Amino acid sequence: MDKTYDIAVIGGGLAGCAAGVAAAREGAKTLLVERFAYLGGWATAALVNPFMTHKTSDGKPLVAGLYNALLDRLARADGLLVNSFDSEVMIFELQEMVLASGADIRLHTYFEKAYFASDGAISLKLISKSGMEEVNCRRLIDCSGDGDAAASLGAEFQTGDENGLPQAVTLMFDMGGVDLTRAIEYVKNNPDQMRFPKLAADADPSTLAEDIFSAAGYYDIVRKARNEGNYTAPGDLIFYITRPRKGEVVFNTTHVGGIHGTNADDLTRAEIESRRQMMSVVKFVKEYVPGFDKSYLLRSAAHVGVRETRRIVGEYIFCARDVIEGKKYDDAICRLAYPVDVHSGKGEGYTKDEEWVSGPQLPPKGDWYEIPYRCLLPLGLPNVLVAGRCISSTQAGNGAVRIMPACIAMGEAAGTAAAISLKCGVTPADIDVSELIEKLRSYKAAL
Repeated sequence: MDKTYDIAVIGGGLAGCAAGVAAAREGAKTLLVERFAYLGGWATAALVNPFMTHKTSDGKPLVAGLYNALLDRLARADGLLVNSFDSEVMIFELQEMVLASGADIRLHTYFEKAYFASDGAISLKLISKSGMEEVNCRRLIDCSGDGDAAASLGAEFQTGDENGLPQAVTLMFDMGGVDLTRAIEYVKNNPDQMRFPKLAADADPSTLAEDIFSAAGYYDIVRKARNEGNYTAPGDLIFYITRPRKGEVVFNTTHVGGIHGTNADDLTRAEIESRRQMMSVVKFVKEYVPGFDKSYLLRSAAHVGVRETRRIVGEYIFCARDVIEGKKYDDAICRLAYPVDVHSGKGEGYTKDEEWVSGPQLPPKGDWYEIPYRCLLPLGLPNVLVAGRCISSTQAGNGAVRIMPACIAMGEAAGTAAAISLKCGVTPADIDVSELIEKLRSYKAAL
């Protein structure tokens, strides 16, 4: 590994991969640092799936650019079913996408500390099996999800709700051997038992089984199993989504509350408790849910999925009002229509009568909202950008913008902005934002 780079990106999740590709394609010598053995972040290590919708209520696509480039790669490799993807294909395609851009990748490497040098450059201390290493960069992009690098440099940050409680964490897991036709037949015939979907009377389960399908509910049988002592996970329902390979589904059901994702003791407790919940769900579906009697646990995530830790305070703090009012900005670097989606930090799980906290917090029908570039600029930290779920936002704002398509768009903007700032000899906060937007449009971003 070289010791000097133009741009260093901490975190190889979807935001970090996009930032690395965007910076390198602009000619910047770029390093992407990732603690796991592979890229993808929560999309791969935490098995988060599928890509949540970025479209308006009337179907207008709002994210393109590198997001579409990644979708194309996944589709060509038979790793995509509408918006559900194969995690192993994702790992490989991200790797090849980043390497093709010219960026360097360093896996199995943890960020330890950052500090500003006297000339304005940034020194990074990294730790791996090779020991402690120091790398210097002229621009730093924090895509760690937790804001580790920005916090190390002294960035102000917020965590959780008004009491400091972050959203609950979830361990995702895959099951194979599912008879999807039988499962969908139950969903069709028992609409009162399902939060979604509510299938039409003429819906054909065998046809639906060939496409992406998600289901949340099974209220009465969850209650029955709990009363019989055969279900111990929180909440009133189970929630699963089909994978591209037939007969495989990913479960988004477990919830553990009171977890601070930057605390190792909390994370340890979360992994232990969520795996207990997982095994309860597995036993339950095999014994009680039609279509799952011959199913089996395929794999669990390597890391519990953390929705929220540090939110770095930037030049603008994105909030729920931006979503609900469909706010637009001159420095917008991403458009979205995803609602405010906050999971209770107490860990109650999905409940039967659950709804958005104060009614659906969505933009107006057919409309969208925008994330301003200023959310990527930490206050008081020249030559540093953030992208992904640690951008400047309230907890409610974070609940809307933390989805994977948005993370890719934010990463692409951050990497491009960092490269522009180097070419122009200014800080990222002082670039001509119109130049950034035009550059992103030239790469087919939907702005």
